[in-house]
Amino acid sequence: MSDSHVIPPTPTEADYKRDSEGNPLIANSSDPLALFSDWMAAAREKEPNDANAMSLATVDTHGRPDVRVVLLKSVGEEGFTFYTNFESAKGVQLKDNPYAALGFHWKSLRRQVRVRGAIVSVPETEADAYFASRARASRISAIASDQSRPLPSRDVFAERIDTLQEEYQGRDDIPRPEHWGGYRVVPESIEFWQDQAFRMHDRLKFTMKNGVWTAGRLYP
Repeated sequence: MSDSHVIPPTPTEADYKRDSEGNPLIANSSDPLALFSDWMAAAREKEPNDANAMSLATVDTHGRPDVRVVLLKSVGEEGFTFYTNFESAKGVQLKDNPYAALGFHWKSLRRQVRVRGAIVSVPETEADAYFASRARASRISAIASDQSRPLPSRDVFAERIDTLQEEYQGRDDIPRPEHWGGYRVVPESIEFWQDQAFRMHDRLKFTMKNGVWTAGRLYP
């Protein structure tokens, strides 16, 4: 049975012409990280929530892809940083194959950014500092969760959290568990995509070669 009736139809010429807001082409740039920061700043102004949400793609030991949405926590010359449980599905996959791809989609701006690169671990001192900055309940849930593994019932998880709440009652020095920390995607390529009418999209791809970014446009 087809569910095509729930999928938005392909835009018509009239639909495109009604889009009076317009979308500027991507400016020429020699620094993709600076351009990304500009786009992220614009997304924070326009997106209703989680402008830093990104799809994280990994592969398992059989070469089968997996993807989920995580939150970007910092970005710079060192890479794109996120945090997770090392024993989760993504943690296991990244240990076996330390390469990943990221995808940002800012619907309100009609923009996308794609990133590919190698994975490195965040230093423990940096992971400690970030973990300490999280809400107290978020730290406790990170300790209680066997992320990605079977859960008999929500009651089991709730009981773990209650036990930890009692253990750390009156304390804010909740230690980061050894199985939780951060990863960075060290970018080898970064592609920017800007929507244009009639699928005449603008695509600008940066590739790292010998420590220098080189840029080139792609057909849409």
